[in-house]
Amino acid sequence: MSADDSIAPLSGIRVVELAGLAPSPFAGLLLADYGATVLRVDRSVSYDTPSPDLLVRHKKSICLDLKDPRGLPVLRALLKHVDVLIDPYRPGVLESLGLDPNELIAQNERLIVARLTGFRRDGKYASMAGHDINYLAVSGVLNQLGRKGAAPQPPANILADFAGGGLSCAFGIMIALFAREGTGRGQIVNCNMVDGSSYLATFPRLATKTPLWNRPRGENVLDGGCPFYEIYECKDGGHMAVGALEPQFFKELLDGLGLTEFLSLQHDHAAWPSMRDAFGKKFLQRTRSEWENVFDGKDACCTPLLSYTEMEAAGYEQRHAVSLNNTPGLKLDQNTTWESMGMHPGTGGEGLLQEWLGWSHGKHYDIKRGAVVQIDIAKL
Repeated sequence: MSADDSIAPLSGIRVVELAGLAPSPFAGLLLADYGATVLRVDRSVSYDTPSPDLLVRHKKSICLDLKDPRGLPVLRALLKHVDVLIDPYRPGVLESLGLDPNELIAQNERLIVARLTGFRRDGKYASMAGHDINYLAVSGVLNQLGRKGAAPQPPANILADFAGGGLSCAFGIMIALFAREGTGRGQIVNCNMVDGSSYLATFPRLATKTPLWNRPRGENVLDGGCPFYEIYECKDGGHMAVGALEPQFFKELLDGLGLTEFLSLQHDHAAWPSMRDAFGKKFLQRTRSEWENVFDGKDACCTPLLSYTEMEAAGYEQRHAVSLNNTPGLKLDQNTTWESMGMHPGTGGEGLLQEWLGWSHGKHYDIKRGAVVQIDIAKL
């Protein structure tokens, strides 16, 4: 651990992340980026092929076959010496492996078991498979997203998987760690992507009872129905994003566009179709770069849509979501913020067996078919 690592806010926190899909690795990534030591438990035993998981920055890996009676005790031993276990499985899977969370906490009273599922752990969907689009669908959020006259449009897998899932799980872990400071005890953190997504949508849900969002999908101020909160194509095929909601910003936008005749019509819904048409025709008269020159430095809430390709080529710096003044997160290697080569299963894991348990290869454990197995349970 470097001197910089030692002052990271989560330095000293030990996390075991059972390998899963995008949401739980994202929770682990957040913890790792802020200094926690995250050990991913991989099921794959191929050292030649990296895991398909891309969210591996600052993590280490160990390969365990949890159905092998010699592999499961290794995980049990680790969980007696860590702070957090991230469980990405469907309800009941952890218990079926002989890893009941209550029993794990009884063996390590400071352990926090974070359980992240897609659907709620109760109700008709609890045992069903699903993905981001399904969790959004039954949360009510997806029905709010999309254009007038078109089917609802999911925002890739950003909202349920990463925001409602991984980010909410990481938040749950953090508040459990905070609570532990007072109680000295860990606890079970239950997260699911349905409730996480629904909670994120608290404002738009409440807004459906107000003029801001009480019209059908695609006809409201913030969902594509409003011409001054919209995306417009430019002459060169680029796009500009407009979000001039407040009157003073709307005026600045109209000044830049040369369409001041609409100044008194901002909230006249009957005028919105003609306003949208006029805005669209105006933006098509110049390139995106030319419109940037018009609005740069102006409070018109009008900005270019940038692609990742052009941002990377321009050397754009990806940063932590949150910057702390005295205890910053770990340095982000910019090469890892634009491309991930994955991580080979088993990378760095044996070092943590030595550091956390004092185990050495050949004495306490061996490697069989690429997975760590305990040698002699009776001696440990």
